[in-house]
Amino acid sequence: MSLIVPMKQPRVGKSRLRGAVADRDHPALVLALAWDTLAAATAAGVRRVLVVAADPAAVSGLRRPGVEVVGERGPGDLNSALRQGAELLRAEDPGAVVGAMQADLPALRPDELAAAFAEAAGERAFAADAEGTGTTLLLSAAGGPLDPRFGAGSARAHAGSGAAPLRLAAPSLRRDVDTPADLRQARELGVGERTRALLCAQEVA
Repeated sequence: MSLIVPMKQPRVGKSRLRGAVADRDHPALVLALAWDTLAAATAAGVRRVLVVAADPAAVSGLRRPGVEVVGERGPGDLNSALRQGAELLRAEDPGAVVGAMQADLPALRPDELAAAFAEAAGERAFAADAEGTGTTLLLSAAGGPLDPRFGAGSARAHAGSGAAPLRLAAPSLRRDVDTPADLRQARELGVGERTRALLCAQEVA
């Protein structure tokens, strides 16, 4: 199992989340969300995580064993970055399952991610977000195309393309963070150490 995680430049990413922390700390918050997401993925047994980044230098601190960072090529949209990542992963392991996961799942629990993999059972599948309209995780079938269709209404688009919706509850997998309200809900679930430390530092500043 390998995952692709796309990343915008942290200064401009997660624009709807601005105001959750001091403006100067917004890039650090974006990186903290990603760090905790990636930590959960590797703890869930993901063999390889490929971060496809618009600005690799800006996210170089996300590298660790099992996590690579490559520069984005092409038009700069989310789906093209995911197709690039899938091509790179397929070149090394044509028959594997590859997945696309959002970088803003700071409450993600490794056991819930592993349970999603188990439910998919090697078939193309996706997890809708908590609102039921977006997508937090998309998995290819073993050796099959990823065919990402992220964007507005992506849950419907992925279902329409033949991906099976995952039925497990998995609240930590479904709680992506786009707004300050989303971040509050993620904190209630229990965010990872990087996000927690940054938010605690904001509270005592």
